[in-house]
Amino acid sequence: MKTTPKSFIREILKVTENPAIISFAGGLPNPSLFATRELARAAHDVIAGEGKETLQYTTTEGFPPLRRFIADRYRKRLGINVSPDEILITNGSQQCLDLIGKVFIDSGSRVAIERPGYLGAIQAFSLYEPAFVPVPLNEEGPDPLALEAAARKDPPRLFYGVPNSQNPSGITWSADRRSDIAAILREAGTVFVEDDAYGELRFDGAPLPPVFSLLQGQGVMTGSFSKIIAPGLRVGWIAAPAEIMEQLVTAKQASDLHSNHVAQRIIARYLAENPLDDQIPRIVGMYRKQRDTMAACVEQFFPEEVSCTRPDGGMFLWAELPEECSSMELFARALKEGVAILPGKPFYTDGGGANTLRLNFSNQSEDRIREGMHRLSMVLKEYLR
Repeated sequence: MKTTPKSFIREILKVTENPAIISFAGGLPNPSLFATRELARAAHDVIAGEGKETLQYTTTEGFPPLRRFIADRYRKRLGINVSPDEILITNGSQQCLDLIGKVFIDSGSRVAIERPGYLGAIQAFSLYEPAFVPVPLNEEGPDPLALEAAARKDPPRLFYGVPNSQNPSGITWSADRRSDIAAILREAGTVFVEDDAYGELRFDGAPLPPVFSLLQGQGVMTGSFSKIIAPGLRVGWIAAPAEIMEQLVTAKQASDLHSNHVAQRIIARYLAENPLDDQIPRIVGMYRKQRDTMAACVEQFFPEEVSCTRPDGGMFLWAELPEECSSMELFARALKEGVAILPGKPFYTDGGGANTLRLNFSNQSEDRIREGMHRLSMVLKEYLR
């Protein structure tokens, strides 16, 4: 426990509960997109019509109709043939990471992770005391030469990555880079953990093939309803081949017996009555406008010494300050002016990233984005002076 970092985001959320603070710090979906009426109707119908079954214990693997829905959507959207038996319902995608850590990581196991990497994965895996192997990211995805060198020296047991609209950088791996990484992992015998939290939230271009589909049973894929329905329901899933699934189910039985049965049935009823393909364009349309607004503010307000990514999906921009600057110092200064950012240092397993920061655009209105980015730009200019 002493070696596991606290979640910096959870700590910052306590600070930013004040509505006067314009927060770009969290990774929150926009609450105006929550289908409250439809979800309330689904909840009522499930409890009133199926209450005796819904409120009872259930199987560890999860509600069969919901698992069938996930498997069918993989096939229709991405061309992946996954059986419902290869789907495990979890308490959010964060539990996926914990279960994967339990199954795969011994103390000292080498675990490759993007640099910068998702801090939720860093925290979840840290409980099992791995030796992290950071793999630098560029605009195409992870550096294949760095991964190949790490695999040649001592193949990592796992490589965790977010190929679509990566958290925190916003980078989407190119199709060629996905193929290159898959080839290295196959040769090394390394299992790929593909976090696809943002795959449905793509603004530009057609979906790219998951790395999971290129690995022929040597990978697991995680997903979540948090970004496309509502995070408060805490329902996610793992897709994995039978040999791995057997171990994940055992680990989950030891953790919590099964995920929230009520929430699973509510989501299944909601999806049966509200096609997801009707909902996703609304979410993508709003987030694209918010991304465009934040990117335009970067161009208009930010000093030229500050560089930012322009993601083709997801929820985040990633910024780099001049090397000598501290985003922790910027965070403290910006908070005094009523705007919150997320310093980048917690996303690095090797102590780097002191001059980086993540900006979330999904949770604020376009007017609040403009005001918050203007405030932040004034703080930036003063700090750089």
